[in-house]
Amino acid sequence: MTSDSPASRTAHSFGRLGIWSGALRPTTPEGRLELTDAVTELEDLGYGTVWSGGSPSLDDVAPLLDATSRIKVATGILSIWDHPAESVAAQIADFEARYPGRFLLGLGVSHDAMAPQYTRPYSAMVAYLDALDAAPDALPAERRILAALGPKMLELAASRAAGAHPYLVSPEHTAQARAALGPDAFLAPELTVVLDADLDRARTVARTMLGFYLGLPNYSNNLLRLGFTEADFENNGSDRLLDTLFALGDADRVRAKAEEFYAAGADHLALQALTADDRHAALPRAEWRALAKALL
Repeated sequence: MTSDSPASRTAHSFGRLGIWSGALRPTTPEGRLELTDAVTELEDLGYGTVWSGGSPSLDDVAPLLDATSRIKVATGILSIWDHPAESVAAQIADFEARYPGRFLLGLGVSHDAMAPQYTRPYSAMVAYLDALDAAPDALPAERRILAALGPKMLELAASRAAGAHPYLVSPEHTAQARAALGPDAFLAPELTVVLDADLDRARTVARTMLGFYLGLPNYSNNLLRLGFTEADFENNGSDRLLDTLFALGDADRVRAKAEEFYAAGADHLALQALTADDRHAALPRAEWRALAKALL
């Protein structure tokens, strides 16, 4: 990545490490207070970015920007089927006026099972990017990133966005993505972490998440392209699959896995801390602190 490219500036701006969480959506006043305290702590811990995960709206991320002063905020990811491009561009223009340089739009095509209107996802993404470009408040390419897995979407991420934010991928996929994107694109994969020195217990926790995603063809097909087989999908994932996709174990093992992703070409890692509790029920703040101590 050249030092003066837009993607290079994005990578530097959003830091080497962020936190990805689907729990950053308060529904009560008490939840709003906890959210404010939590994201302020993430900022103080030194994370570069907080990723609002699990198909958020822009209304979901506004409180994250409002509660902080420095940390960047990104969507991971906003579904193109649910949010008209022109209104998205207008709302982001408002973000830019109030929180200049602090927001990155992560865009994705979601999944057939989740979007009734899902059809021709690549063409739909091209059309959506065209609409963002044509909006009265046009959104510059360097202020958006695509949830790209396959070669065509990765190529689009390089030509029409700052880069890619792949979810549920391996270091091998990261290397392939870097090759497809080229040296100047921003590559920010999500990495799920289970901090538990008991590997069997950590794998059990990881399987509670992985089983759901293995039922979504976008992910399972990507894993098949990487050389896994249908046998690896049985019983919510083989040990080989789990150990490849997740950072499991104590802080040293998590650090080693993170280094694999960086060595493969990642500029930034969006860490999702998974615990034995329901992953959307609570903010795993103890794990966020431990990861900061280990990796920052």
